[in-house]
Amino acid sequence: MRCFSQNYINQIKMSKKNQVKDTSLETVEGALTKTEQFIEDNQKWIVRVVAIVLAIVVLVIGAKRLYLNPLEEEAHGQMFVAEKYFEIDSFDLALYGDGNYSGFLQIIDDYGITKASNLANYYAGISFLKSEQYEDAIDYLKNFKSKDKMVAPIATGAIGDALVELGDLEDGLGYYIKAAGISDNNFTAPMYLMKAGLVYENLGEFEKALDLYEEILENYPDYSRSNNIEKYITRSKLQS
Repeated sequence: MRCFSQNYINQIKMSKKNQVKDTSLETVEGALTKTEQFIEDNQKWIVRVVAIVLAIVVLVIGAKRLYLNPLEEEAHGQMFVAEKYFEIDSFDLALYGDGNYSGFLQIIDDYGITKASNLANYYAGISFLKSEQYEDAIDYLKNFKSKDKMVAPIATGAIGDALVELGDLEDGLGYYIKAAGISDNNFTAPMYLMKAGLVYENLGEFEKALDLYEEILENYPDYSRSNNIEKYITRSKLQS
């Protein structure tokens, strides 16, 4: 009797499982039917949307090949001469051109959507910095965008240089710290930590300066040796 009851219970359980499976299948089939019906009812609209998307893709690719790429080449051709002036510290010619070739400022205006124009913002910012026109330097350097591990920290640190020259030590310090953190290389990272340490000293915060100098000593031995970092450590300890 007990065995019969157990078999009966098992049959009931199997029946319920089958009912659940059937219900699940019906739900899936119902969903598929609704999807198919939606597609059928909106077929024309769906085709139009797909056609529009494809047309946009084709236009973007065509614009890049037929317009942007030639414009990019033209901008780089113009900037070649400005870069040569920059390399020999002829910053006015680099910025404003020589009458035959455009300077960085004109390239920024004429080729604003190109990568060359973005790079011209960097060159213009550094040129203004070297010419002691610090506010203009800040404006153009802030418009420059880059993920390059060397150029990006230099551009950020240059904003710090301009701010410090303007007497804004607090904001300049922030840009030095930011520049040091962009890329952990052996050139820009310790250089901007060093500059940040010097600003801390100027602000009278010698313990913070000491922390940065000791970080340089520990993590960047080559830079430490070439810049006699132990001298700055000793000075900060004496002032702390």
